Amino acid sequence: MRALLTHAASIVLFACATAASAATPEAKALFEQARAAATAEYKAVRERCNSLAGNPKDVCIAEAKAARVRAEADATAQFRNTLRAYTKARIDIANADFALDRTRCAALAGNERDVCVERAKASRTAALADARADKKVIEARSDAREDKRIAEYKVAAEKCDALSGTAKDQCVAAAKSQFGY
Repeated sequence: MRALLTHAASIVLFACATAASAATPEAKALFEQARAAATAEYKAVRERCNSLAGNPKDVCIAEAKAARVRAEADATAQFRNTLRAYTKARIDIANADFALDRTRCAALAGNERDVCVERAKASRTAALADARADKKVIEARSDAREDKRIAEYKVAAEKCDALSGTAKDQCVAAAKSQFGY
């Protein structure tokens, strides 16, 4: 659980710290390479799982699938570099971890199994809620930044109203360029 939270926090920080960038050929190549590596690793681990039997085999396969989903989701989120992509990656990872936890719970019986399943559901619910809440916080901060920029532009434009002629035109042009209008 702690690893999932650390991973989720790193995704959010990465999303906030990076600027939006165009999909360059190099980025596309890295994305395809990461997906290919995830698939190759999944196939290799899946082959090792074939030597097991019963629930340990199921857990091994579920771990391989969760690792593949995590790697592909991270690669996709970094390639697309959008808030939506990062949120989707976190949701996909939470669902994969939930499937893994449920598979682990299958080895248990009775109340112990019920508790395990409920714990898995609670972890998934928490991860999904955190992903959605983080998305809303980031969107709210972005909206607030935009509102502040607009307000600052209005102040600068109001200051220009005291001027006339060329000085006013230059003042308005400077305000527009400063605030992106």
